[in-house]
Amino acid sequence: MSKVEKREKKVFNVKLLYRRTALIIYDIISVIAASYLALLMRYSFDMSEIPPYFIGPINRFLPVNILITLIVLYIFRMYHSLWAFAGETELQNLVISSVISAVCYSIGIQFFKTQGQQAVPGSYYFLYVFMLISFIFVSRFSYRFFRSLKHKQQNKNNNISVMVIGAGEAANIIIKEIVNSNFSTMVIRCIIDDDKGKWGRFIQGIKVVGGRDKIIECADIFGIDEIIVAMPSITRSELSEILDICKETSCKLRSLPGMYQLVNGEVSVSKLRDVEVEDLLGREPIEVDLDSILGYVKGKKVLVTGGGGSIGSELCRQIASHRPAQLIILDIYENSVYDVQQELITKYPELSLVVLIASVRNTNRMNWIFESYKPDIVYHAAAHKHVPLMEASPNEAVKNNVFGTWKTAQAAAMNGVQRFVMISTDKAVNPTNIMGASKRICEMIIQTFNKHYDTEFVAVRFGNVLGSNGSVIPLFKKQIMAGGPVTVTHPDIIRYFMTIPEAVSLVLQAGAYAKGGEIFVLDMGKPVKILDLAKNLIRLSGYRVGEDIKIEFTGLRPGEKLYEELLMAEEGMTETANKLIHIGKPIEIDESRFFVQLKALKEESKNESNDIRPLIREIVSTYHYNEE
Repeated sequence: MSKVEKREKKVFNVKLLYRRTALIIYDIISVIAASYLALLMRYSFDMSEIPPYFIGPINRFLPVNILITLIVLYIFRMYHSLWAFAGETELQNLVISSVISAVCYSIGIQFFKTQGQQAVPGSYYFLYVFMLISFIFVSRFSYRFFRSLKHKQQNKNNNISVMVIGAGEAANIIIKEIVNSNFSTMVIRCIIDDDKGKWGRFIQGIKVVGGRDKIIECADIFGIDEIIVAMPSITRSELSEILDICKETSCKLRSLPGMYQLVNGEVSVSKLRDVEVEDLLGREPIEVDLDSILGYVKGKKVLVTGGGGSIGSELCRQIASHRPAQLIILDIYENSVYDVQQELITKYPELSLVVLIASVRNTNRMNWIFESYKPDIVYHAAAHKHVPLMEASPNEAVKNNVFGTWKTAQAAAMNGVQRFVMISTDKAVNPTNIMGASKRICEMIIQTFNKHYDTEFVAVRFGNVLGSNGSVIPLFKKQIMAGGPVTVTHPDIIRYFMTIPEAVSLVLQAGAYAKGGEIFVLDMGKPVKILDLAKNLIRLSGYRVGEDIKIEFTGLRPGEKLYEELLMAEEGMTETANKLIHIGKPIEIDESRFFVQLKALKEESKNESNDIRPLIREIVSTYHYNEE
């Protein structure tokens, strides 16, 4: 026997044959039953009242009627569908095929009527259609019904008790999918909604028990394991208020990503995500003037250094969406930049994309890249930014951050770049660590270059971003998954936070505002206590703080502040068209002295100085460090 024959034999499904045969036999019986029951119903089930000349045509046409009905049902795939998953389409085909079969019946039976008499009473045809549809419907859809009951019974003792917050369209879709699923282990116990008009009503058989004041009470009464927030159109502040209540229940929290999911018809259980810390910030997502960004980037060659990092990669994503002439991504780490490359190729197949592996510390390599590709705009995000690690390796911070910026900026100036935007940090303000001090020197380099070259050099300064490489959020999540403890350096430590997409969109808009020499400062909103952040993450994960997951204080790390600043005392503040973007007044620098200091700094770092910090403090007068 050949492999092909074996394969064909294997494909033959005996079980399917039995199932289809059973359906055919059932349909034959259904046609017979409908033919006679319709007549009996016409005469109120009194056989003595039925004239014999009505029975004769039915008997004589019955074999033909059975054959016609089976053919019509076959054409409409009544023997091919997976009835366990039957839906609207299958129901529609069932009705249409039954009606067509009945029309053929009403025509055909006329050829078998007794001479001078009607074939059957006029009302018979309507009764026949009703009976036929009913019989066929029962045979197909009862299988789905009993299969669902069987599955739910099997999983009765293995269910996740769920509370749904929201009783709108999105919630209805989620509830329907969970209720009708044969494989879901979730059981919806109750629904919460602030609309009093919905209280006491039912959605898919689930009662709306009340408003948000009932969340904690109902979570206890129904033994809720998981809360689903199905309100994609809710404001961020309202969401924060609801989540603050939910945190007290120790239930795992999940939500829909946003309103666009509903608009695009993408609402489903698969779209649910864990509630993130950013949902608790209590402010609306930051909006930018996309038209100004589009006009600024569109048709331009854009180079992003550090394009594989958290900030750099998001810069690449947003720039790619604004139709640049070419996007050039530069990074020294091939694995991270490869992931970004594949993502952009898939999402933007028409994008002219160049990915280069290079170090910003390599003078010749940077000069060659700028000479070869001639970028119009440069976003310089390449940097060492991990504070404790840079405290242990200060010379590397200087080599990469300071002189990597110098070499990149110089290559940009010598090759006619229109605008150079450097990504800075709030840690550059009154720095207490090498990373922050090195970034402050970078700002000084940028402001100095702007005075001597046609290129518009600017810096954008902002605080921490949620989920970035080195951020506390990924660390906290790993610690929670491991069962704790969650480590916080100090109970009073605070930080400014913004999401990565928000920060990057503001960076892009700041770049559009640039005229040269500015230090743009992003409004990071209200500062957040890291301790509160840790507590919220624990609660959002469904654990109790101090009981299930403990918090330990480890002490401030080398170079770490209790709080961050965004402006130095000497810097003024100028508004822009976007209230979240401000301009710090440039500080006057003694350039001659600055260049001499930089030369000395270069030599010291190159020679691996044992302590480069005193020289850095000479350059950055606001730099303070522990001399022990």
